[in-house]
Amino acid sequence: MAAEPADDAQVIARSRHDPEHFAVLFHRHAPALKRYAVRRLGAAEAEDVVAETFVAAFRQRAAYDLARDDARPWLYGIATNLIGRHLRHEIGLYKALSRTGADPVTEPFTDQVERRVTAVGARVRLAAALAGLPAGHRDALLLVTWGELTYEQAAQSLGVAVGTVRSRVNRARKKLRRALGDIDPTAVTEEFAS
Repeated sequence: MAAEPADDAQVIARSRHDPEHFAVLFHRHAPALKRYAVRRLGAAEAEDVVAETFVAAFRQRAAYDLARDDARPWLYGIATNLIGRHLRHEIGLYKALSRTGADPVTEPFTDQVERRVTAVGARVRLAAALAGLPAGHRDALLLVTWGELTYEQAAQSLGVAVGTVRSRVNRARKKLRRALGDIDPTAVTEEFAS
C-alpha cells in the first residue's frame, strides 16, 4: 500500500486521477470542519454543511491551486459560504444560546470548548454579542478562533485581503469585549494570530 501524501495539494493532485484518494482529505479535515460548523449552526445542519463542503471540494478539485499545500483555507471558505446560506438559522442559534446558555458543542467536544471558551459564565452574553455582529466580522472572527486558521488563511477562505480580516477580527473582538465587560473569550495563541 502506498504511503499517504504529506500535504493536501499532493492528495488533491492524486485524487484527480484516483478519485477515491480524495477520502484522505476528508479524514484529515472533516472532524475539525464539523466542530466549526456545529459551533456555527448546531449539530443537525453541521452534518449537511460538512457533507456539502466535501462534495463541492471534490467537484472543484481540478481547479485547486496545487501551490497551496494546506487545503484548510479552501475548505473553510467553502464551508463558510455554505454556512452563509444558513445565516438565519445561525442567528437563531445564537439567540437561543443567549436565552438558554446551552452550548451545542459542550457535550460532544468538551475538551475543544474548554480550550476555546475562557469565560464560561459569559456564554449567554457571548452568544448574544455574536448574533449582533455583522456577518463578515463574525465569519472572520470564527474562522480565526474556532476554525483555528491564521489571518492569511482566513483571508483566503473569505476571498478578502489580510488587512480586511485583521480589521474585522479587531472590530468583532472590541464589540465582544464591550458586551462581556472586557473579557475576551476569543483570545488565541500566537500560533494562530500570525
